[in-house]
Amino acid sequence: MPRAATTSDTFNAIAEPQRRDILELLKHGERPVLELAKELGIGQPSASKHLRVLREVQLVRVREVGKQRLYGLDARGLRPIHEWVGGFAEFWNESFDRLNTYVQELKTETQKEHPDDQ
Repeated sequence: MPRAATTSDTFNAIAEPQRRDILELLKHGERPVLELAKELGIGQPSASKHLRVLREVQLVRVREVGKQRLYGLDARGLRPIHEWVGGFAEFWNESFDRLNTYVQELKTETQKEHPDDQ
């Protein structure tokens, strides 16, 4: 059954490029919304909306320091994506192994055809 197109799903939440950019910035530490907005070149309301979505899917946590709210990455929420992508590792490893075998065969053929070039 296909997933509903909702931002309450981690996959859909990070489908938005600016949300991925926010996560990228938060990898380096907590930041206030105004700093994130400035760094991304977007308005504070837009940044706040993206942060709300990321909080809903538990990719971002917020902590109050005085009057300021600092947003930080909670990468544990990326586990489902990591597990899904990891399922393709065997496919890529096998593909690269086949490519390596093919390249080695081409080298061997070339060496047989042009032994003086060695």
